[in-house]
Amino acid sequence: MIALTYDLHIHSCLSPCGDADMTPANIIGMSALKGLSVVALTDHNTSRNCGPFMKMADEYGVIAIPGMEVTTAEEVHVVCLFPDLYAALDFDRFIYSHLIKVANRPDIFGQQLLYGPDDTVIGEEPFLLINSTDLSFDSLQPFVEERSGVMIPAHIDKTANSLLSNLGFIPPDSRFTCAEVKDMSRLHQLRREHPYLEKCRIISDSDAHYLEQINEPLLSFQAESRRVPDILKALTPGL
Repeated sequence: MIALTYDLHIHSCLSPCGDADMTPANIIGMSALKGLSVVALTDHNTSRNCGPFMKMADEYGVIAIPGMEVTTAEEVHVVCLFPDLYAALDFDRFIYSHLIKVANRPDIFGQQLLYGPDDTVIGEEPFLLINSTDLSFDSLQPFVEERSGVMIPAHIDKTANSLLSNLGFIPPDSRFTCAEVKDMSRLHQLRREHPYLEKCRIISDSDAHYLEQINEPLLSFQAESRRVPDILKALTPGL
């Protein structure tokens, strides 16, 4: 087993709320500078900047996981991580077909910039990616699992766009085994209030929208190897 420092919830400038400096190359460069072992790109309802992100990671020796932060019909945010780019982009096409289409207003919400492998802008997404999909929280997990992915309810201790704030409870038929918190000091209280979390691996990510927000290498978990499938397996105890 090896210890891996991590940040598994990072937004690029394809998310309209992401800073313009959050290019795939800059994210990987900052992650390498901070000494992180593994990072994931999780833009709102899209994985289309994951290709250049993973290419840059290979050059810097950082482990890169392709992912997405899905917004459900209840406006619950869910981090979804995948074993490879093919699975992530297949999921991207599926989610895009369920995104409620509203034209983006860059002057209000920000640009949504698509990047190529040389870290240059190749296009812009016209529909607002921070909008909801028409998929419920309960319905999402099978579609993630079909692509060998992992579903992680995001920042469950936040007062907006989280499973606990928006639904008020953990659905009794839930099957997720990993959850994300923003503040690890609240973990004992959360587990006391929601016993379901006792069986979950709990991680804490930055949800970075600016380079300086990316995690410092303070938290880690154990995995069998540096291979992405082994890392996803480490995030899902009991599966």
